[in-house]
Amino acid sequence: MLLEGIETLLVLAEEGTMSRTGSRLYISQSAVSKRIAKLEATLGTKLIIPAGRLIKLTPDAHALIKNVGPSFNEIRGLIFEHQNLDDQSIITLDCSETLVAGYLANALGTYFQKDKYISITTHHTPVIVENVQSGKASIGFCAGHLPAQYSFVAEHLMDEPFKLVFNQPLTALPKAIVVNDLKNPSNISQAAVLQKLGITPLMEMDSYTASAQLALAGMAPALVPQSIVKTLSIDDKYCFEFAELAELTRPIYLIYRQNSYKQPRVKNLVETIASLFV
Repeated sequence: MLLEGIETLLVLAEEGTMSRTGSRLYISQSAVSKRIAKLEATLGTKLIIPAGRLIKLTPDAHALIKNVGPSFNEIRGLIFEHQNLDDQSIITLDCSETLVAGYLANALGTYFQKDKYISITTHHTPVIVENVQSGKASIGFCAGHLPAQYSFVAEHLMDEPFKLVFNQPLTALPKAIVVNDLKNPSNISQAAVLQKLGITPLMEMDSYTASAQLALAGMAPALVPQSIVKTLSIDDKYCFEFAELAELTRPIYLIYRQNSYKQPRVKNLVETIASLFV
C-alpha cells in the first residue's frame, strides 16, 4: 500500500489534479484521494493542499518526491524486467516526436504488419529516460544529451546535424534565431555555443515543427534538426549551413534496460531500428 501511495503522489505531482491522476492510473478520483490520505496517515504529515481545481504539494511532499522518486522508479523498472513478454504483450516504444516522424514512420509501418502489439508514445527526452528507467517503456528513442548517470543501455546511433531555416537568403550568421527550449536538459549544451557566437535566442519553442514553420513564414531564422527538415520536405534553398554551427549536433540514442533486451521481441525491435542508421 505504501508503494501504491507513493506512485499516486508522483503521478499527482505531474498531473496537478485528482481527476487527471485517476485517469492516468485507471482508478476513480475518490480512489486517488483515499490513496493520498492513507499515505499521509502512514507518514504522519500533510502532503497536499487544495488550490481551486488544482492540488498544491506541501514542502514535505516535494521533499518526499525528491528523495524517493528516483528509487521508486528504479524499483518499478526492476520489477518490469522480470515480466515475461508473450507474443501479445504490448511493447511500448517511447520516442521523440521529431525522430519518429523523420526516421521511423515508414519502417514501423512495415514492422507493425508482423508485430501488431507495439505501442508508440511521444515525449521529450527527460520523460523518455524516466519512462525507460521505470519500466513504463520497453525502449526509448531519443535525441539530445542524456543524464550523467543512468541505469540502462544507451546505444548511440548518430549525431544529427542542425540547419538554419529561413525564407530569405542568409549570407552570414544571424544575430538572433528561434530555438527549442534551452532549459530542457537535452538541449542545454546549445546555449553555450550560441552565446559564444553572439547569437541571441529570440524565442524558445516547444516544437521544432513550429520553429520551422515560423522561419518559413519569415518570422526569423530557426535552428532545426535534419529530421524536421526531412519530415517537412523543406526545400534546400531555405536551408543554410555555417561552419561555426558545425558543433551544434544532437546525439540520437536507443535506450533500453539490459534485461529487457533479453526478450526476443524487444531485441528484434531494437535491432530493426538500429539497422536504419547503419
